Amino acid sequence: MKRVRFAPSPTGSLHVGNALSAVANRRLGDWMLLRIDDTDPARNVAVGEAEILRDLEWLGIGWDEGPVRQSERQARYREAADRLGARFDGITLVRDDGTATYHLASVVDDLDFGITHVVRGNDHRPNEALHRRLFEALGARPPQFVHHGLLLGPDGKKLSKRAEGATVASLRDAGIPGEAVRAYLEELGLPRHDVRLDLPRIRRLSSA
Repeated sequence: MKRVRFAPSPTGSLHVGNALSAVANRRLGDWMLLRIDDTDPARNVAVGEAEILRDLEWLGIGWDEGPVRQSERQARYREAADRLGARFDGITLVRDDGTATYHLASVVDDLDFGITHVVRGNDHRPNEALHRRLFEALGARPPQFVHHGLLLGPDGKKLSKRAEGATVASLRDAGIPGEAVRAYLEELGLPRHDVRLDLPRIRRLSSA
């Protein structure tokens, strides 16, 4: 069984690039965990989780367990940190206030929930080597890491959340059906390289 997870941070409506990861995970996985990566309070938005749930439901993406919130698993992370130390290979695992950083929390969760495949954007590729070492230090076999290209703006630059069509909410507010957005993301699959957001294609799918 392929066990996957979709792990957005509660920062508001999903960026379409994150939605691409959600679709890719759902297609690959036999079982999917929805995890809320809320270890960084400075980035969290009060209604962020609710917006993510609404976006996923609108896109027709279901999950088998969750939402699991990392903020509620701090005791487990500290237990793991006691085996590894507050720093690992020069990377901080535990902040001064005792809370876990992204690297520790992510690996411990993937270990505890038996995640077999980690599917995420290429922006996370630099984390793979560290995460593999953390799994091994905890006595576990690392999952299979699958990275896909990012969704860029029509100009080929990073797609800002403020840009037209950059968030699921903006597409929904524009009257585009969730089925059309889902179909577009399904078409992209797991792109090996970065791709440009094609709003005209989404609009064509909405009238198909």
